[in-house]
Amino acid sequence: MSGVAPLPPRHRAVFVSDVHLGSPHCHAAELAGFLGRLRCERLYLVGDIIDLWWMAHRGARWRQSHSDVVQGLHALRRAGTDIIYIPGNHDASLRQVCGMMLPAMQVRRRAIHVTADGRRLLVVHGDDYDGVTHFGGLQERFGDWLYYRILTGNRLFNAVRRPLGLRYWSLSEFLKRRSSAAERYIQRFVQAGLDDVRRRGLDGIVCGHIHRAALIERDGLVYANDGDWVESLTALAEDHDGALRLLDHTGRTLVELPGARIRQAA
Repeated sequence: MSGVAPLPPRHRAVFVSDVHLGSPHCHAAELAGFLGRLRCERLYLVGDIIDLWWMAHRGARWRQSHSDVVQGLHALRRAGTDIIYIPGNHDASLRQVCGMMLPAMQVRRRAIHVTADGRRLLVVHGDDYDGVTHFGGLQERFGDWLYYRILTGNRLFNAVRRPLGLRYWSLSEFLKRRSSAAERYIQRFVQAGLDDVRRRGLDGIVCGHIHRAALIERDGLVYANDGDWVESLTALAEDHDGALRLLDHTGRTLVELPGARIRQAA
C-alpha cells in the first residue's frame, strides 16, 4: 500500500560466528535457512566463517549449501543490512585487510557495538584468550583429535534423526557438558573475556571461538557467546530496545537478557 512506511527489521543487530564453511562439520543448510528468514540492520560475522585452515590442511568440502550461505549474505546486504566481518583463527589471513572496506562488508580486528540502551560491548572472536585458557602440549593435541572424532559422530547421529522427523540435537554438546576438563576450560575463557572488557571500561563482550553458546550477566557485565554452526546452531540478536536474545537455527529464543531500561523500571 502506497504511503505506508515499511516495517523496521525484526532485529537491530545479529551476531554469527564459527560457521566453518568448507569443512565437513558445518551445518550450512540450517544457516542458509536462518539467513533467509533474517531481517536486521547490522550483521556481525564474528570469526571462523570460512574455514581457510581446514581447506588448506585437509581439503575443501564445499557443497551447494555452503554457496547458499554466501548467497544469503549477499541477499541481506542488498536488502540494506550492514555487514561487519571480524576474522577468527581459522580465517586469520583476512586480518591482513582489517580496517579496509571490502565489497559488501567491513573487515575489522575487533569492534565496539553500542546497544540501543547505551551498553558498549566488545565484539571479538575470542582466540586472543587462548594463551590464558589452553592446556597446551600433548593434552591439547589429543583433545583436538578427540573433538573432531566427536563432531563426525554428531554429524552421523543427526543424519539418522533427520529422516525420522526429529529435531537437531547436539551429541557433542551433550558429551562436553559432562567433561569436567571442558567445563573448567570454558569458565577460564568466560573469565578472560570479562576481565578484558573490565580493563577496557566496557559493559560486556560478544564472542565465539569455543563453540559454547551463552548469554549471562556477571558482576554487572554481559557475557554473550553466539555459539556456532557446527554444534549448537545458534546466533545472538539484539532487539530495538537493547534486549539480547540467544536464538536457535529456527529463530526460537533460547535465552533472553532484557534491556537496561526494562531492568531499571522493574
